[in-house]
Amino acid sequence: MRAKTIAVTGMNATDNPAPGVGVMRSLREGALPGEQHIGLAYDALDPGIYAKDLVSDVFLLPYPSSSLEVYLARLEYIHERVGIDVIIPTLDAELPAFISSQAELRSMGIGTFLPTREQLDLRSKANLADLGRRAGLDVPEAAVVTSVHELARVHERVPYPFFVKGVFYGAKLVTCLDEAIAAFHHVVAQWGVPVIVQAAVAGEELNVIGLGDGEGGLLGAVPMKKLVITDKGKGWAGITIKDPELLAVAERFVKASRWRGPFEVEVIRDRRGRYQLLEINPRLPAWVHLATAAGVNLPRAIAELALGGRPKAMRDYDVGKMFVRISIDQIASIEDMERIVMAGEVRKPRLAGAA
Repeated sequence: MRAKTIAVTGMNATDNPAPGVGVMRSLREGALPGEQHIGLAYDALDPGIYAKDLVSDVFLLPYPSSSLEVYLARLEYIHERVGIDVIIPTLDAELPAFISSQAELRSMGIGTFLPTREQLDLRSKANLADLGRRAGLDVPEAAVVTSVHELARVHERVPYPFFVKGVFYGAKLVTCLDEAIAAFHHVVAQWGVPVIVQAAVAGEELNVIGLGDGEGGLLGAVPMKKLVITDKGKGWAGITIKDPELLAVAERFVKASRWRGPFEVEVIRDRRGRYQLLEINPRLPAWVHLATAAGVNLPRAIAELALGGRPKAMRDYDVGKMFVRISIDQIASIEDMERIVMAGEVRKPRLAGAA
Protein backbone atom coordinates (compact mmCIF):
# COMPACT_ATOMS: atom_id res chain seq x y z
CA MET A 1 0.00 0.00 0.00
CA ARG A 2 1.41 3.35 -1.01
CA ALA A 3 2.13 5.99 1.57
CA LYS A 4 -0.64 8.49 2.20
CA THR A 5 -0.67 12.26 1.84
CA ILE A 6 -2.43 14.08 4.69
CA ALA A 7 -3.18 17.80 4.54
CA VAL A 8 -3.79 19.87 7.69
CA THR A 9 -5.06 23.44 8.01
CA GLY A 10 -4.30 26.00 10.73
CA MET A 11 -0.55 26.65 10.59
CA ASN A 12 -0.56 29.71 12.82
CA ALA A 13 1.48 29.25 16.02
CA THR A 14 1.60 32.62 17.77
CA ASP A 15 0.25 33.57 21.22
CA ASN A 16 -3.19 32.40 20.03
CA PRO A 17 -2.06 29.21 18.30
CA ALA A 18 -4.09 27.24 15.81
CA PRO A 19 -4.13 23.43 16.15
CA GLY A 20 -2.33 22.62 12.89
CA VAL A 21 1.23 22.40 14.24
CA GLY A 22 0.13 20.11 17.10
CA VAL A 23 -1.76 17.91 14.63
CA MET A 24 1.31 17.71 12.42
CA ARG A 25 3.50 16.69 15.35
CA SER A 26 1.01 13.94 16.19
CA LEU A 27 0.88 12.67 12.60
CA ARG A 28 4.67 12.45 12.49
CA GLU A 29 4.47 9.86 15.26
CA GLY A 30 3.77 6.47 13.75
CA ALA A 31 3.90 7.78 10.17
CA LEU A 32 4.42 5.32 7.33
CA PRO A 33 7.68 5.57 5.39
CA GLY A 34 7.15 8.11 2.63
CA GLU A 35 3.99 9.58 4.17
CA GLN A 36 3.59 13.23 3.20
CA HIS A 37 2.22 15.98 5.46
CA ILE A 38 0.89 19.04 3.65
CA GLY A 39 0.35 22.34 5.45
CA LEU A 40 -2.57 24.52 4.35
CA ALA A 41 -2.19 28.10 5.57
CA TYR A 42 -4.07 31.39 5.29
CA ASP A 43 -1.22 33.83 5.89
CA ALA A 44 2.33 33.98 4.54
CA LEU A 45 3.65 34.61 8.06
CA ASP A 46 2.01 31.61 9.73
CA PRO A 47 5.01 30.11 11.58
CA GLY A 48 4.06 26.52 10.77
CA ILE A 49 4.79 27.20 7.10
CA TYR A 50 8.49 27.32 7.89
CA ALA A 51 8.67 24.26 10.16
CA LYS A 52 10.43 22.06 7.62
CA ASP A 53 10.74 19.19 10.08
CA LEU A 54 6.94 18.94 10.19
CA VAL A 55 5.57 19.71 6.73
CA SER A 56 6.45 18.24 3.35
CA ASP A 57 4.91 21.11 1.38
CA VAL A 58 2.83 24.19 2.18
CA PHE A 59 0.11 25.90 0.16
CA LEU A 60 -1.80 29.12 0.82
CA LEU A 61 -5.59 28.95 0.83
CA PRO A 62 -8.08 31.77 0.20
CA TYR A 63 -10.45 32.45 3.06
CA PRO A 64 -13.49 30.16 2.67
CA SER A 65 -15.86 33.06 3.40
CA SER A 66 -14.78 34.82 0.20
CA SER A 67 -16.04 32.24 -2.33
CA LEU A 68 -16.65 28.52 -1.91
CA GLU A 69 -16.08 28.02 -5.62
CA VAL A 70 -12.66 29.67 -5.46
CA TYR A 71 -11.84 27.73 -2.29
CA LEU A 72 -12.65 24.38 -3.91
CA ALA A 73 -10.74 25.33 -7.06
CA ARG A 74 -7.65 25.99 -4.93
CA LEU A 75 -8.02 22.64 -3.15
CA GLU A 76 -8.38 20.90 -6.50
CA TYR A 77 -5.19 22.57 -7.73
CA ILE A 78 -3.31 21.45 -4.61
CA HIS A 79 -4.69 17.93 -5.02
CA GLU A 80 -3.42 17.82 -8.60
CA ARG A 81 0.02 18.86 -7.40
CA VAL A 82 0.47 16.50 -4.44
CA GLY A 83 -2.36 13.95 -4.48
CA ILE A 84 -4.13 14.54 -1.16
CA ASP A 85 -5.73 11.48 0.46
CA VAL A 86 -7.00 13.10 3.67
CA ILE A 87 -7.69 16.65 4.87
CA ILE A 88 -7.96 17.43 8.58
CA PRO A 89 -9.47 20.93 9.06
CA THR A 90 -8.61 22.50 12.42
CA LEU A 91 -10.37 25.90 12.43
CA ASP A 92 -13.98 26.62 13.43
CA ALA A 93 -14.55 29.21 10.70
CA GLU A 94 -13.63 26.85 7.84
CA LEU A 95 -15.71 23.86 8.97
CA PRO A 96 -18.97 24.92 7.24
CA ALA A 97 -17.12 25.09 3.92
CA PHE A 98 -15.55 21.66 4.37
CA ILE A 99 -18.80 20.09 5.56
CA SER A 100 -20.77 21.41 2.59
CA SER A 101 -18.01 20.33 0.18
CA GLN A 102 -17.57 16.71 1.29
CA ALA A 103 -19.17 15.29 -1.87
CA GLU A 104 -16.85 17.33 -4.09
CA LEU A 105 -13.84 16.31 -2.03
CA ARG A 106 -14.84 12.64 -2.20
CA SER A 107 -15.12 12.91 -5.98
CA MET A 108 -11.49 14.04 -5.99
CA GLY A 109 -10.50 11.09 -3.81
CA ILE A 110 -10.01 13.20 -0.67
CA GLY A 111 -11.32 11.78 2.61
CA THR A 112 -12.52 13.70 5.66
CA PHE A 113 -14.12 12.79 8.99
CA LEU A 114 -16.38 15.66 10.00
CA PRO A 115 -19.62 16.35 11.87
CA THR A 116 -22.83 17.06 10.01
CA ARG A 117 -24.05 20.64 9.68
CA GLU A 118 -26.85 19.84 12.15
CA GLN A 119 -24.31 18.59 14.70
CA LEU A 120 -22.14 21.66 14.15
CA ASP A 121 -25.09 23.96 14.82
CA LEU A 122 -26.26 21.92 17.82
CA ARG A 123 -23.06 22.57 19.80
CA SER A 124 -22.79 26.24 18.80
CA LYS A 125 -22.58 28.78 21.61
CA ALA A 126 -26.05 30.04 20.72
CA ASN A 127 -27.56 26.54 21.13
CA LEU A 128 -25.46 25.32 24.06
CA ALA A 129 -28.31 25.50 26.57
CA ASP A 130 -30.49 23.27 24.38
CA LEU A 131 -27.66 20.77 24.03
CA GLY A 132 -27.14 20.83 27.79
CA ARG A 133 -30.77 19.90 28.37
CA ARG A 134 -30.59 17.11 25.79
CA ALA A 135 -27.37 15.67 27.23
CA GLY A 136 -28.19 16.25 30.90
CA LEU A 137 -25.34 18.72 31.40
CA ASP A 138 -25.30 21.91 33.47
CA VAL A 139 -24.76 25.09 31.43
CA PRO A 140 -24.20 28.60 32.87
CA GLU A 141 -27.01 31.09 32.31
CA ALA A 142 -26.67 32.65 28.86
CA ALA A 143 -28.43 34.87 26.34
CA VAL A 144 -28.07 35.63 22.64
CA VAL A 145 -28.12 39.31 21.64
CA THR A 146 -27.96 41.07 18.29
CA SER A 147 -28.02 44.74 19.31
CA VAL A 148 -26.77 47.16 21.95
CA HIS A 149 -30.38 47.72 22.97
CA GLU A 150 -30.76 44.04 23.85
CA LEU A 151 -27.36 44.09 25.55
CA ALA A 152 -28.42 46.95 27.81
CA ARG A 153 -31.18 44.81 29.33
CA VAL A 154 -29.45 41.43 29.32
CA HIS A 155 -28.26 41.84 32.93
CA GLU A 156 -31.87 41.21 33.98
CA ARG A 157 -31.37 37.62 32.80
CA VAL A 158 -27.59 37.19 33.14
CA PRO A 159 -26.17 39.26 36.01
CA TYR A 160 -22.76 40.92 35.90
CA PRO A 161 -19.99 39.86 35.65
CA PHE A 162 -20.48 37.92 32.43
CA PHE A 163 -18.58 36.94 29.30
CA VAL A 164 -19.25 38.47 25.89
CA LYS A 165 -18.46 35.85 23.26
CA GLY A 166 -18.25 35.71 19.48
CA VAL A 167 -19.88 32.99 17.39
CA PHE A 168 -16.51 31.42 16.57
CA TYR A 169 -13.85 32.83 18.89
CA GLY A 170 -13.23 35.31 21.66
CA ALA A 171 -14.49 35.80 25.20
CA LYS A 172 -14.26 39.04 27.17
CA LEU A 173 -15.18 39.24 30.86
CA VAL A 174 -17.12 42.45 31.60
CA THR A 175 -18.41 43.95 34.84
CA CYS A 176 -20.59 46.86 33.65
CA LEU A 177 -22.55 48.13 30.65
CA ASP A 178 -19.75 50.32 29.26
CA GLU A 179 -17.37 47.35 29.20
CA ALA A 180 -20.09 45.16 27.71
CA ILE A 181 -20.79 47.61 24.87
CA ALA A 182 -17.08 47.89 24.03
CA ALA A 183 -16.75 44.09 24.00
CA PHE A 184 -19.94 43.78 21.92
CA HIS A 185 -18.62 46.10 19.19
CA HIS A 186 -15.24 44.34 19.19
CA VAL A 187 -16.86 40.93 18.72
CA VAL A 188 -19.27 42.15 16.03
CA ALA A 189 -16.40 43.74 14.09
CA GLN A 190 -14.61 40.38 14.01
CA TRP A 191 -17.40 37.80 13.72
CA GLY A 192 -20.70 39.63 13.26
CA VAL A 193 -23.90 38.82 15.12
CA PRO A 194 -25.25 37.12 17.10
CA VAL A 195 -23.20 37.75 20.23
CA ILE A 196 -23.42 35.39 23.19
CA VAL A 197 -23.55 36.58 26.79
CA GLN A 198 -22.65 33.88 29.33
CA ALA A 199 -22.60 34.10 33.12
CA ALA A 200 -19.17 33.94 34.75
CA VAL A 201 -18.81 30.91 37.01
CA ALA A 202 -16.08 30.76 39.64
CA GLY A 203 -14.15 27.53 39.79
CA GLU A 204 -11.48 25.39 38.18
CA GLU A 205 -11.17 25.34 34.38
CA LEU A 206 -10.84 21.89 32.82
CA ASN A 207 -10.80 20.59 29.25
CA VAL A 208 -11.21 17.24 27.56
CA ILE A 209 -10.25 16.36 23.99
CA GLY A 210 -12.12 13.55 22.27
CA LEU A 211 -13.18 11.80 19.07
CA GLY A 212 -16.74 10.68 18.33
CA ASP A 213 -17.44 7.81 15.94
CA GLY A 214 -20.67 9.31 14.55
CA GLU A 215 -22.79 6.58 16.11
CA GLY A 216 -22.84 7.82 19.70
CA GLY A 217 -19.57 6.19 20.72
CA LEU A 218 -16.38 7.76 22.07
CA LEU A 219 -13.24 6.45 20.38
CA GLY A 220 -10.82 8.22 22.68
CA ALA A 221 -10.58 11.09 25.16
CA VAL A 222 -8.00 12.77 27.39
CA PRO A 223 -8.86 15.28 30.17
CA MET A 224 -6.51 18.15 30.95
CA LYS A 225 -6.19 20.87 33.58
CA LYS A 226 -4.74 24.23 32.54
CA LEU A 227 -1.81 25.31 34.70
CA VAL A 228 -1.08 28.64 32.97
CA ILE A 229 -3.69 30.72 31.13
CA THR A 230 -2.84 33.68 28.90
CA ASP A 231 -4.75 36.96 28.72
CA LYS A 232 -6.54 35.49 25.69
CA GLY A 233 -7.75 32.59 27.81
CA LYS A 234 -5.45 30.09 26.12
CA GLY A 235 -3.70 27.36 28.08
CA TRP A 236 0.06 27.87 28.01
CA ALA A 237 0.74 24.90 30.25
CA GLY A 238 -1.41 21.94 31.21
CA ILE A 239 -1.39 18.45 32.67
CA THR A 240 -3.39 15.32 31.98
CA ILE A 241 -5.56 14.31 34.92
CA LYS A 242 -7.62 11.36 36.09
CA ASP A 243 -11.21 12.58 36.08
CA PRO A 244 -13.96 10.00 35.38
CA GLU A 245 -16.68 12.65 35.81
CA LEU A 246 -15.14 14.85 33.11
CA LEU A 247 -14.86 11.85 30.77
CA ALA A 248 -18.54 11.16 31.50
CA VAL A 249 -19.36 14.71 30.34
CA ALA A 250 -17.64 13.95 27.02
CA GLU A 251 -19.49 10.65 26.73
CA ARG A 252 -22.88 12.29 27.37
CA PHE A 253 -22.17 14.93 24.74
CA VAL A 254 -21.16 12.34 22.13
CA LYS A 255 -24.13 10.11 22.91
CA ALA A 256 -26.67 12.94 22.79
CA SER A 257 -25.32 14.44 19.56
CA ARG A 258 -23.97 11.28 17.87
CA TRP A 259 -20.94 13.48 17.23
CA ARG A 260 -18.77 12.57 14.26
CA GLY A 261 -15.19 13.79 14.44
CA PRO A 262 -12.89 15.50 16.94
CA PHE A 263 -14.01 17.91 19.65
CA GLU A 264 -12.90 19.73 22.79
CA VAL A 265 -15.18 20.23 25.79
CA GLU A 266 -14.45 23.17 28.11
CA VAL A 267 -15.96 23.10 31.60
CA ILE A 268 -15.73 24.83 34.95
CA ARG A 269 -15.81 22.71 38.08
CA ASP A 270 -17.60 25.13 40.40
CA ARG A 271 -17.16 25.48 44.13
CA ARG A 272 -19.82 22.85 44.77
CA GLY A 273 -18.02 20.36 42.53
CA ARG A 274 -20.52 20.59 39.68
CA TYR A 275 -19.30 20.57 36.08
CA GLN A 276 -20.60 23.57 34.14
CA LEU A 277 -20.36 23.27 30.36
CA LEU A 278 -18.77 26.41 28.88
CA GLU A 279 -18.09 25.51 25.24
CA ILE A 280 -17.75 22.63 22.84
CA ASN A 281 -15.20 23.28 20.12
CA PRO A 282 -15.90 21.24 16.98
CA ARG A 283 -12.28 20.42 16.18
CA LEU A 284 -8.96 19.47 17.72
CA PRO A 285 -7.46 22.01 20.16
CA ALA A 286 -3.96 23.47 19.94
CA TRP A 287 -2.86 21.20 22.83
CA VAL A 288 -3.69 18.05 20.83
CA HIS A 289 -0.09 16.81 20.95
CA LEU A 290 -0.34 16.46 24.74
CA ALA A 291 -3.00 13.78 24.22
CA THR A 292 -0.73 12.05 21.71
CA ALA A 293 2.16 12.16 24.19
CA ALA A 294 -0.18 10.64 26.78
CA GLY A 295 -0.88 7.70 24.46
CA VAL A 296 -4.01 8.78 22.54
CA ASN A 297 -3.13 9.85 18.98
CA LEU A 298 -6.40 11.31 17.74
CA PRO A 299 -5.07 12.85 14.49
CA ARG A 300 -3.77 9.42 13.44
CA ALA A 301 -7.21 7.91 14.22
CA ILE A 302 -8.96 10.68 12.24
CA ALA A 303 -6.78 9.96 9.20
CA GLU A 304 -7.65 6.26 9.46
CA LEU A 305 -11.38 7.02 9.74
CA ALA A 306 -11.22 9.39 6.76
CA LEU A 307 -9.79 6.54 4.70
CA GLY A 308 -12.64 4.22 5.71
CA GLY A 309 -10.82 2.41 8.51
CA ARG A 310 -12.11 1.49 11.98
CA PRO A 311 -9.47 2.31 14.61
CA LYS A 312 -9.71 0.67 18.00
CA ALA A 313 -11.07 2.67 20.91
CA MET A 314 -8.30 4.31 22.95
CA ARG A 315 -9.27 4.14 26.62
CA ASP A 316 -5.93 4.30 28.42
CA TYR A 317 -3.76 7.40 28.73
CA ASP A 318 -0.90 8.56 30.94
CA VAL A 319 -1.92 10.72 33.89
CA GLY A 320 0.52 13.48 34.87
CA LYS A 321 1.83 14.16 31.36
CA MET A 322 2.49 17.89 30.97
CA PHE A 323 2.92 20.43 28.22
CA VAL A 324 4.56 23.84 28.58
CA ARG A 325 4.53 26.08 25.50
CA ILE A 326 7.64 27.95 24.49
CA SER A 327 8.31 30.81 22.11
CA ILE A 328 11.09 30.20 19.61
CA ASP A 329 12.47 32.05 16.62
CA GLN A 330 11.47 30.01 13.57
CA ILE A 331 14.38 30.43 11.17
CA ALA A 332 13.49 30.58 7.47
CA SER A 333 14.87 31.93 4.22
CA ILE A 334 13.60 34.97 2.35
CA GLU A 335 13.35 32.73 -0.71
CA ASP A 336 10.71 30.60 1.02
CA MET A 337 8.70 33.68 1.96
CA GLU A 338 8.97 35.01 -1.58
CA ARG A 339 7.65 31.70 -2.93
CA ILE A 340 4.70 31.59 -0.53
CA VAL A 341 3.80 35.23 -1.26
CA MET A 342 4.31 35.14 -5.04
CA ALA A 343 3.37 31.57 -5.91
CA GLY A 344 1.27 30.61 -2.90
CA GLU A 345 3.28 27.46 -2.21
CA VAL A 346 6.57 26.12 -0.91
CA ARG A 347 7.55 22.61 -1.94
CA LYS A 348 10.46 20.53 -0.75
CA PRO A 349 12.85 19.14 -3.36
CA ARG A 350 12.00 15.55 -4.33
CA LEU A 351 14.22 12.73 -5.44
CA ALA A 352 13.97 11.82 -9.09
CA GLY A 353 10.79 9.83 -9.69
CA ALA A 354 9.15 10.97 -6.45
CA ALA A 355 5.74 12.67 -6.41
